[in-house]
Amino acid sequence: MKKLITFCISLLFSGFTFAQEKEQATIKDTTKLKEVIVLSRRKLSNHRQQKTLSSIDDYLEKSNKITMIKRGNYAWEPSINNMNSERLNVTIDGMQIFGACTDKMDPITSYVDVSNLEKVSIGSGQAGTENGHCVGGGIDLQLPTSKFHESGLKTSVDLGYETNGNYRTAGLDLEYSGNRFYISTDGVFRKSDNYDAGRHNEVMYSQFQKYNISLQTGYKLSENNTIDANIIYDRATDVGYPALPMDVSLAKALITSISHNYSNDSTFIKSLESKIYLNTITHFMDDSKRPDVPIRMDMPGWSDTYGFYSKATTSFNKHKLALNLNGYYNRSLAEMTMFPNNPNQPDMFMLTWPDVRTLYSGIFAKDAYALSKNETITTSLRLGYQHNKVASDIGLESLKIFYPEINTTKNHFLTSLSSDYTLKKQSYNVSFGIGYGERAPSVSEAYGFFLFNSFDNYDYIGNPNLKQEKAIEFNAKANYNTNTFHIGLETSYFHIMNYIIGDIDATINSMTIGANGVRVYKTLSNATIFDAYLNTSYKFSKSFSVNGTIGYNYGKGSNDKNLPLIKPFSYIAELSYSKKKFNTALQFEGNGNQSQYSNFYGEDETAAYGLLNLNFGNVFYKNKNKFILKYGVENLLDETYSTYANWNNIPRQGRNFYANISMILY
Repeated sequence: MKKLITFCISLLFSGFTFAQEKEQATIKDTTKLKEVIVLSRRKLSNHRQQKTLSSIDDYLEKSNKITMIKRGNYAWEPSINNMNSERLNVTIDGMQIFGACTDKMDPITSYVDVSNLEKVSIGSGQAGTENGHCVGGGIDLQLPTSKFHESGLKTSVDLGYETNGNYRTAGLDLEYSGNRFYISTDGVFRKSDNYDAGRHNEVMYSQFQKYNISLQTGYKLSENNTIDANIIYDRATDVGYPALPMDVSLAKALITSISHNYSNDSTFIKSLESKIYLNTITHFMDDSKRPDVPIRMDMPGWSDTYGFYSKATTSFNKHKLALNLNGYYNRSLAEMTMFPNNPNQPDMFMLTWPDVRTLYSGIFAKDAYALSKNETITTSLRLGYQHNKVASDIGLESLKIFYPEINTTKNHFLTSLSSDYTLKKQSYNVSFGIGYGERAPSVSEAYGFFLFNSFDNYDYIGNPNLKQEKAIEFNAKANYNTNTFHIGLETSYFHIMNYIIGDIDATINSMTIGANGVRVYKTLSNATIFDAYLNTSYKFSKSFSVNGTIGYNYGKGSNDKNLPLIKPFSYIAELSYSKKKFNTALQFEGNGNQSQYSNFYGEDETAAYGLLNLNFGNVFYKNKNKFILKYGVENLLDETYSTYANWNNIPRQGRNFYANISMILY
């Protein structure tokens, strides 16, 4: 371990990296956000959302490319391009972090809150490889940058209430900013009872309670050098999951980092950021509050990650270059203890993740070359080495039941490459690109041991012999704009080779009582995923506008089976009116009938639905203080509905009135 730490520190202060250039769009009360969201250089403004303390899940779901898979009222799992967490790279400010739950009840996005963040970058496909390898895309939840604003002390208070689920939320933010020193701390508390679906039907086990506290501080060493430190502590308790057979008694994370930043426009290296970090996650599943379960179980999990990165940018002639050297070491361990109803029978214990250790190091490079004033070719490359080791002898012996020749270690050499061309004119812009990417199997896919999936009612067993998943990607976008009108089309196509998915193995008996059988992770020779979105908007005046989006998605494997969790035809439209101190919007959103569902993988048909939402916002000033009021109603007609992304067809919320107030005090 000492050699590893020494190696990482030496690399940390010798490497360079870069945050990819991306399109920019601010959060506002609108329908769908662009594929890539980068806010202005200030704290992520939840005041510009429909709710003052809107959750990060609500925020991410505004993107065309993202759908949130819901197993309950909390901790939704993001999906990009109809691909979920295994095929994504989700980071917090460039830091790798991995969930500790074998059932995906703790996606990375659940361990931060909007109050922690300054901006969110979403990269589709190989545009998301800045911080790690992926096939579907990447999400980077970025923390605030240094705040040497000399603005003194500033305080903000947020309060919110929603009628559906008796949902309460509160937030407090304190910030002091001077010339050479700043410190900022914030906290958010959220609590909800069971929510009601349409027509006042209570959804049992949908309650949750969570609080999040963060601290950021920095010191300016010189005009060009600063040091920053960040700590985030997130803790959720009594979290119900109505779509699953188990709940969560505790999910907590400690996320820490310290970084050095250098910036100077007059030198060859324009910016250099170097960071070391540590995060640790603890997650406890239990069924102690569920009645009449066949057998009681406790399923704790742990994930610890130590890492570093160093990012640098430079430019010369017509080139803008970026480099990113990063690495991490992760330990993932999960276990299950079953308690028989007969006290004379012994407890049953097994490791569901056999203490898997992952060591990764990689380098990312990107060059944006200006062919002309309006034309740019951007090329990026990521190369990585990943080493997996099963550290538990008990876990290794368990896997040897199915894989007698299994090795303790496994190595992966990974490559990602992409290139795109962009043409920008005054009234229109077009771009198209191609990419190739690889990913290693996840811990569950390679080493999982009898992981129950309630979606298809099968136990899953990992396969350490899986090949790397590989994907070829094509994408294109076109936009046309006038002073009052906008129309845009974006589309992407993925051809994925060695597509990893569970396949039925009739020779193995299931472990879970009532399960249909066992699936073992195997690979299809290929799979195809396609999506297309049309966005349009029209301004009738400075205050009044209308905009909308329609989308189409498709996914099928080489076995001629539809892939699971592929979004059906979708649409959303909005009429909005906005003045300086008042805004209102009426939204209509829905999905078509999910006719291309995958019954082979546990899906059934989801009916079409349509919803009406109405929201308002007011801004008031008193002296230097600012007060923001947000209020409205969701699912105005109290529809009873579920979406394709609702695990086991759990219904979504019925009518919900809400009111949020935010006070910014100087």
